Amino acid sequence: MTVAELGQLNLEELPPFRGASRSLDCFQKLEQIGEGTFGQVYMAKEVMTGEVVALKKIKTEHSKEGFPISAIREIKVLKRLHHENVVSLKEVVISQEGINELAATKESLDNNKYNGGVYLVFEYMDHDLTGLSDRPGLRFTVPQIKCYMKQLLTGLHYCHANEVLHRDIKGANVLLNNNGSLKLADFGLSCSSHRRTQNFTNRVITLPYRPPELLLGATNYGPAVDIWSAGCIFAELLHGKPIMSGRNEPEQLHKIFELCGSPDEVNWPGASEIRWYNNFKPARPMRRRLREVLRHFDSHALDLLDKMLILDPSKRISANDALAAEYFQMEPLPCDPKSLPKYEASHEFQTKKKRQMQRSNEETAKRQNLCYPPPHARLPPIQHKPQLLQEHNHSVNNQLQQPFPTLPSNLYSEPLVDVGLPNRYHSNGNLTPGYNQTHGVQAQAGVTSIGPYPPHGRAGSNMTNRSTTPSYVAGPPGFSHRGSNPIASNRNQQYGWQQ
Repeated sequence: MTVAELGQLNLEELPPFRGASRSLDCFQKLEQIGEGTFGQVYMAKEVMTGEVVALKKIKTEHSKEGFPISAIREIKVLKRLHHENVVSLKEVVISQEGINELAATKESLDNNKYNGGVYLVFEYMDHDLTGLSDRPGLRFTVPQIKCYMKQLLTGLHYCHANEVLHRDIKGANVLLNNNGSLKLADFGLSCSSHRRTQNFTNRVITLPYRPPELLLGATNYGPAVDIWSAGCIFAELLHGKPIMSGRNEPEQLHKIFELCGSPDEVNWPGASEIRWYNNFKPARPMRRRLREVLRHFDSHALDLLDKMLILDPSKRISANDALAAEYFQMEPLPCDPKSLPKYEASHEFQTKKKRQMQRSNEETAKRQNLCYPPPHARLPPIQHKPQLLQEHNHSVNNQLQQPFPTLPSNLYSEPLVDVGLPNRYHSNGNLTPGYNQTHGVQAQAGVTSIGPYPPHGRAGSNMTNRSTTPSYVAGPPGFSHRGSNPIASNRNQQYGWQQ
């Protein structure tokens, strides 16, 4: 089969669908790897050939119109999109119960009552981007992120050139395999963009990836909505976590305005005419702070992200122009997909179950007053300099930063060693007399001494029988003591300690 050229669909040559739908008995379910409003996704194996596939069960029992329109839309689109960065639909199968019920519904001429099991058969992918990103201790390298983003934008460019809007780009719908290939999946919300006079629904795209024009109620939009979602994924890969994640639509818009600025007729001509603009217009103007907040990003990555997250969709960069961005031309270059590391299968459904188990264990530990390790956090990539590219192959343990040193504290939670005090060291670097030099070196290294250490400013005449360390004298000039403590003064007089 030939691959469709950019700008046209394969209308003459359809994928090799079988003449009649096969039964689900031709496949053996192995485990569930996904779940959503559409149904469940299973990892399965074809009985005859042993090929591993993904079975997506379509929910029909609660659909008012019979067979869900989203499933029809996905089948229709995927029968015509053939690209290495778009998931491949192999066939549609029906369970035996569904076959029997379908025959019964045909006899009763009531097609809207069909509740049988219909499954879409896809090529199996080892991971989705969200599940892989949530693996404990995993840190993507910059060449790896460039490789993923280049494939993601290539797939989007192919869809947009063929007048298809995905309308649900998010990490869970970006699939990966251990050969390094990335494929766009879940086209249940997709639509054709060639009818620009037709109004679309704005109730699409998962909230953290939804662009501001949809949140403000726009119904006439184009490929720029997918570019915004891809930009959110790009920032998430670089930052290690989502940069804008609201709990509801007003909060999501507020987070967008805080980072990208509030819309007006200057930065977004026509914004005031969008349906819900006045409802969500902030009380005070907000300036664009994206470059300021994300200044730790590589400059070329920040340039590309800045163009992908522009408020005005007409000024937002296209997928084709993003592929030609300087970010992908600069060192380190995108790595070869086949050179990417192989991981154990990771899907969002599985990581979500692990997080739920983690929260359950934490709650149980709190009730029992037990210590439980905190949940892991995503690790952002190290922003490498060109001369440090050889460090890309270091292990994750070598890439983690060293913990901050902690200073020892006395009974009153005051630091025993104040490294910022004047006159603490002579000009030759040696410690001043009267201090335990071993303890001072330990404190300087961030190690707490386990030996006794009396409070500052007390002589050591009565302390010599408690420690083998030299006696302690008052601190050097400039050393700050605590204020007077009447309880401590009485105790000093009782035991004959000097003050």
